[in-house]
Amino acid sequence: MKKLQILDTGIKSAQENMEIDHDLLNKLKPGDNPILHLYDWKNSSLTYGYFLKPSNVLDLEKAKKWSIDLARRPTGGGVIFHVSDFAFSVLIPKDHHGYFDNTLSNYKFINDLVLLAYSEAFAKEISLNLLQTEPKAPDIASSHFCMAKPTKYDIMIGDKKIVGAAQRKKREGFLHQGSIAIAIPKKELLEDVLLPDTKVLESMQQTTFTLLKDSWTNQDLAEVRQILKKQLITTFTEGT
Repeated sequence: MKKLQILDTGIKSAQENMEIDHDLLNKLKPGDNPILHLYDWKNSSLTYGYFLKPSNVLDLEKAKKWSIDLARRPTGGGVIFHVSDFAFSVLIPKDHHGYFDNTLSNYKFINDLVLLAYSEAFAKEISLNLLQTEPKAPDIASSHFCMAKPTKYDIMIGDKKIVGAAQRKKREGFLHQGSIAIAIPKKELLEDVLLPDTKVLESMQQTTFTLLKDSWTNQDLAEVRQILKKQLITTFTEGT
């Protein structure tokens, strides 16, 4: 079993964080150790999937007003707000036991470990599960926001989603980028930045399970992030 490499690159801009993940994936090759990449955000941020045009789903001028950094991920998927979450990345080389030809199996491998870490940290008495049947999005706009629509093998408490994720697989291995919901971004921010006449905000509120309530503070976020960071390191070290 290959030893997990813990890479903590600290506080950087959204663009820098995504560039590091992109470079790690490009350098990944069979024989390498798996990597757990931990990082934080210099400003409130959001990332969007490689093939998504953000102006189609967001008011970019309003995002600028809120000083939100935008960056394109090297992975697919929709929009993730990095305002009140815990983001992390995992890289698995092709010859690792956690690499599968089936992409959904790769999601399941990573999310099984995240589920275990989350359970150990916060939810030992709560039944967590991986979603088996993907529900339909309430509208097209919601399908472009990670925490507004659950997808197969997402981690759930009941019908609420805890973790969002996106992957990019190459011949040499895959990159998994995850986001654990701690709280929903403040309502006034979302109402301003999201395009009007959609169900995105309502979907996020109904679909996302959060550890903190609406009155969360930055100190609350920092404390939860530290717990998650420590537990992910322990769980992934033992499980990869």
